Amino acid sequence: MTKRMSGSIILCINIAPHLFGNNMIKQLYFKTVFLISTLFSVQQGICQTTSYVAALKRNDGLLIPFSIQQQVTKGKLSWVIKNGTEKIRVDNFNYTGDSILIQMPVFESQFRVAKKEKIFEGIWIKNGSVKNSLLPFTAKPGNKKFGIPVKAVFNISGRWAVKFAGNKNGEISVGEFVQKGNILTGTFLNATGDYRYLEGTVKKDSMYLSAFDGGHAFLFTAKIENNKTISSGVFYSGASYKEEWSAVKDATAKVPAESVAMFVKPGEESLHFSFKNLDGKTVSITDDKFKNKVVIIQLMGSWCPNCMDETAFLSEYYNKNKQRGIEVIALAYEYSTDWERSTKSLKKFQQRYNVQYEILNTEVTVSDSLRTEKTLPEVTPIKFFPSSIILDKKGKIRKLDTGFNGPATGEHHLAYKKEFEELIDSLLKEL
Repeated sequence: MTKRMSGSIILCINIAPHLFGNNMIKQLYFKTVFLISTLFSVQQGICQTTSYVAALKRNDGLLIPFSIQQQVTKGKLSWVIKNGTEKIRVDNFNYTGDSILIQMPVFESQFRVAKKEKIFEGIWIKNGSVKNSLLPFTAKPGNKKFGIPVKAVFNISGRWAVKFAGNKNGEISVGEFVQKGNILTGTFLNATGDYRYLEGTVKKDSMYLSAFDGGHAFLFTAKIENNKTISSGVFYSGASYKEEWSAVKDATAKVPAESVAMFVKPGEESLHFSFKNLDGKTVSITDDKFKNKVVIIQLMGSWCPNCMDETAFLSEYYNKNKQRGIEVIALAYEYSTDWERSTKSLKKFQQRYNVQYEILNTEVTVSDSLRTEKTLPEVTPIKFFPSSIILDKKGKIRKLDTGFNGPATGEHHLAYKKEFEELIDSLLKEL
């Protein structure tokens, strides 16, 4: 049977696979029915958009939910993973037998799934430094990842002083929430960065926030005692991590950064390093390209979500300002010393964010306890990623900065950008 639609012809096939004994024919049937049922190609843009509620199942049986929009554009299937205002486009789909292999665009992770009627089932595989993590995965049609909305008793919009059980010396983190009816968005900030875009709901006196970015899966739950107190919070991450938290409303709450600060060692004032870029060419901080320039050294890794946000920021800033006498160098600390694996992952970052500055593979792993001594012995230990080091036009270290407040942090991100741009402007004016 054929059906005409917007000038195109869609072919509808109704074949029973059990009539065929040959495995190859069964595979062909699966591919044909899957493609025909999802890849409706019409002449104008997207033919079909389907919302899915996806979930990863932890070792304790808890589900971490997130939202997917499936789209078909000009006959090509893609997913858009939605975390608040963030939309991560996934379009690398490969078909093997009755399985679909879906590669995430930045991190070393992938879904291996099969589609049974309208439901995707399979596993999420995340490559690690020592071993890979595998979590069961499902995606079902729908758009309410935390179920049917229930009227909220309280509104928790605003800034909160948050205590995570794992914070050293009782250090405060900051929660920033925006609640509109049942819909809740926000993030948490600590001394090293933020938890990026979280989205969820408030049901009666309970709150739920979650996110999935391809590298990490987060779920936050808690009881709202009143408009100023949150208790019994639990933070779930990945396959097994769990941490308690609580919060009190505090418009003046600030994140202390002293515990993660880096410093220049006594007697040092400049950096001396040489590493290979992604093409295998050795690049040194003493190269002519960097002389008489303000240089931003980005300490990052392709496994790091906050590094993703910082790379987007630095790439845009560099492309707009490089003619002013600015250079950026990214020093990458990866999961592995395997050159091919590391550069492949770093090139994803490079392509995703149109990075025109140098990305150097230090060939020192992020888990190496001597990572600082092996790469930047002039400074005290690198405690967190991303971090940055800013050099003036004479090559002297003028600032060391740990963490990055990404766009999900709202005014904190704007404040970070303002301070960063003012510092660079002042260094450019120096003789």
